Amino acid sequence: FQQFSDTGSRKEHVKITSEPKPGFLERLSETSGGMLIGLVTFLLSFYLLFTNEGRALRTAKSLDEGLFLVVPLDSIHSISQQNEGRLVHLAGALSTSKPLFDPSYGLSIQAVKLKRNVEMYQWVEYEDSKEYEENGEIKKETKYSYNTEWKSEVVNSRNFDREIGHKNPSAMAVESFTAVSPNVQVGSFVLSKGLVDKIDDFKQLSLSHLEDPHADVTRRGDYFYHSDNPRRPEVGDLRVSFFYAGLSGDDPHLGTADRVTVIAQLRGDQLVPYRTKSGDVLEILYPGDLSVEEVFQKEHESNTMKTWALRAAGWLSMFVGISLMTRIFYTLVDWFPVVRDLINVGLKAFALCVASSLSLLTISVGWLFYRPLWALLLALLSIVPIAVARSRVPPKKQQ
Repeated sequence: FQQFSDTGSRKEHVKITSEPKPGFLERLSETSGGMLIGLVTFLLSFYLLFTNEGRALRTAKSLDEGLFLVVPLDSIHSISQQNEGRLVHLAGALSTSKPLFDPSYGLSIQAVKLKRNVEMYQWVEYEDSKEYEENGEIKKETKYSYNTEWKSEVVNSRNFDREIGHKNPSAMAVESFTAVSPNVQVGSFVLSKGLVDKIDDFKQLSLSHLEDPHADVTRRGDYFYHSDNPRRPEVGDLRVSFFYAGLSGDDPHLGTADRVTVIAQLRGDQLVPYRTKSGDVLEILYPGDLSVEEVFQKEHESNTMKTWALRAAGWLSMFVGISLMTRIFYTLVDWFPVVRDLINVGLKAFALCVASSLSLLTISVGWLFYRPLWALLLALLSIVPIAVARSRVPPKKQQ
């Protein structure tokens, strides 16, 4: 059943849908499906937690190996055969053989990457929903609102609740793209594709010194507009901006070439990935001039942040999985409000304790073959949440 209520503006309307309140068997069926999803999530959390510990320890060992083996180069303008095949450290300004062009807009720049970003003025739909129970039915009230915005991707108006009056073009007449220099160097050394991919600190290019490229294109600020009136754009109008990364030559408007620090294996005049004994690959690039110690400290910090982020994700997956698997107990008593609320609190506490204990235990197993003492301490720590939970249970219930 649908009931429409118009607010008087074509940019906003409200739709109310209603359906009978699901019966016990229907709710039980939905809970059973959730239990299956919970089981899969629960099992995946073990894999995530276990493999994350192996990855973290392997990365840490690889970084320690790299710090021990790395050789700082005396000069970036000469190639020494004695460093062939070794892990080297160097810092210097970026350089490219040719500038990057966008002939459609009469633009060129000496940089590693040039990105053309095209946006179209389009309708965007927003929805805000709320559910409530009335006369034994579950009703859902959804408020749809529409606004015109600049978007980099085509918004499919066919998926709108009301496309009439909010129709968008199906494609853009001008496409976005990113041009990458085929040859990037630091001094006499050529960077590998992996190192070039790490140069991604894009900055918007100022267009103030450029003229309008065509009669139907107008420059306003740092944008080129395909519009009759950029101040009052219409749906379907385009605006184009440009971004660059890795300035590789002195520019009167942008300044001097960007400097980077690189740690990689030297092979001829190529800087390529270095494979450590632990199996990881060292191919490091940071902006600016950094010492060897500073580079490896940043890499260790990055590894630590990634490790804790994945640990948190693993614990959350386990908590959600346990919550979904035990949801059936809530469903069995959901017609008794007081009992339902108590069961809900108990299930959440149970999921919290079990997820914490199993997460710590899984992490300790992951460390078992690398740091046995730490693994033992973590295994003992994993018992704490369950011991605390048991200590709060009344003596009669324990018996």
